[in-house]
Amino acid sequence: MIHDLSEFHAWFAERSRRNAYQVTRAPLDGLDGWQTDPATGNIAHRSGKFFSVQGLAVTTDHRETSSWSQPIILQPEIGILGLLVRLVGDTVYCLMQAKMEPGNINLVQLSPTIQATRSNYTRVHRGDSVPYLEYFVAPRPGRAVFDALQSEQGTWFLDKRNRNMIVEVDGPVPAREDFCWLSLEQIAELLKAPNLINMDARTVLSGAPFLFHEEGARPDSTVRPLHSHEHLLSWFTEARARYHLGRNLLPLSRVARWRRVDGRVVHEEGRHFSVMGVDVQASNREVSRWSQPMIEPCGRGVVGFLGRHVGETFHVLVHARTEAGTHDVIEMAPTVSCIPANYAGLPAERWPRYLTEILDAPPSRRLVDVVHSEEGGRFFHAESRYIVVDLGEDFDLDVPDDFCWMTVDQLVGFVRYGNYVNVAARCLLTCLATGSEPLGRRVLAQPVVARR
Repeated sequence: MIHDLSEFHAWFAERSRRNAYQVTRAPLDGLDGWQTDPATGNIAHRSGKFFSVQGLAVTTDHRETSSWSQPIILQPEIGILGLLVRLVGDTVYCLMQAKMEPGNINLVQLSPTIQATRSNYTRVHRGDSVPYLEYFVAPRPGRAVFDALQSEQGTWFLDKRNRNMIVEVDGPVPAREDFCWLSLEQIAELLKAPNLINMDARTVLSGAPFLFHEEGARPDSTVRPLHSHEHLLSWFTEARARYHLGRNLLPLSRVARWRRVDGRVVHEEGRHFSVMGVDVQASNREVSRWSQPMIEPCGRGVVGFLGRHVGETFHVLVHARTEAGTHDVIEMAPTVSCIPANYAGLPAERWPRYLTEILDAPPSRRLVDVVHSEEGGRFFHAESRYIVVDLGEDFDLDVPDDFCWMTVDQLVGFVRYGNYVNVAARCLLTCLATGSEPLGRRVLAQPVVARR
């Protein structure tokens, strides 16, 4: 087990030096193992597994634009994002992996114990087996303390879900090469560093409070929510019933306003994202060489909660949000989730609601302000600035119907169930970690701000 963070940083640097990585941009038409259908323009792996890139036509009454079409990733199989944990005395330790992903801006980041698609862990690639897989498939040693099907980015995936799991083991489990045991308190400290704890680890860690709470346990007596749990369920269900989301697959070559140019698929205005290809070499992955398409966003995203105290209890402003690939019309999202570059040149009234309040908040009001990477297995150099702002008690409690105030505990409670809290909100909740206490139990006394 890692005893202090200086030991961790030495270990992490050594793991990067021990392994060789190379990621090279490549034209979509030249990706080994992938093919473009001449009739549709769709991009798929020759095995029929892994994922494909197709076109999607969207209609909805719950976005700034009522209809559009775009490329989208189809990956219908359910992968596993799993974390092994062990209690030693009063300290919870997590088995983390130094994992290379081709889309990571710094290549190697800390991932959960296992991070694998079904195609990977069933060895479609005919490569090595996934370490520690036996702890996350039944019958398994250990006790599952958190197990839920959770959504991925609905902007770029269609109906994509992964199984998020935390499994507690009683005895020692040796850490293999590229793995280390870290305490929750150490992970909370590492979350302050940009581009270190990867997205898959952050979404799984949002389930960590269930390590500490038995089903039906009473909430903290000092917490005074503005709304009851029943009210929040009704608000969310009404939003799901009120709005429409229609999706139809279409050939990638027929997606309006998107073109294949110089080996990529790009938007004609240079907005949103592009579909590009990479050739990859990695000495410590299940296969040492592969190629694949990736999504490359047009700029850095902003993922933010506005917050304020109601009495003595801190609340965050949750958005009922629809995205192209959302599994069931609506999910609970941060107050703001967007790429500001998409709105360059547009008048302020066309910007996402509350974006100005997030970006203009003074540093003294930011409880969290750190840049983290999005999923590096499918998204190339995708980063978001994660922000939580305490606007103070003068900020109006009266908000539009698509928004609702919740305590952090209330929102964490919905993480137990799949397709309630979206991946951006789950990752932002994890950034509110308080060491060995349940994640999100209280607002940090010291802000989580990225070291520059």
